[in-house]
Amino acid sequence: MLLVENDNQGKLKFYCQTCPYFFGINNKVVSKVPLVRKQIDSDVFGGDEAWNNSQQVDIECPTCKVRRRAHLMEIQVYPADEPKTAYYKCTYCATRWRN
Repeated sequence: MLLVENDNQGKLKFYCQTCPYFFGINNKVVSKVPLVRKQIDSDVFGGDEAWNNSQQVDIECPTCKVRRRAHLMEIQVYPADEPKTAYYKCTYCATRWRN
């Protein structure tokens, strides 16, 4: 794996830690890659059908900003001596969040 460092003239270069190879960097290349979050519903929650069978509560949705009904699932994420984590899914816009 090549590493990056400044050379004596203030320019960047790639270099190898195990051999004398180096390669000067002339241009910067920047690319942005959006973060794609994994869908955890299918594995942990049992899919959309499991949400339909869960209990519903009145809570304010972070997306709608209106107090609406939401599905509630509580899952033990941490060790048994910690409280369960509550996951919500808005019945209006289907936004999912945890509390």
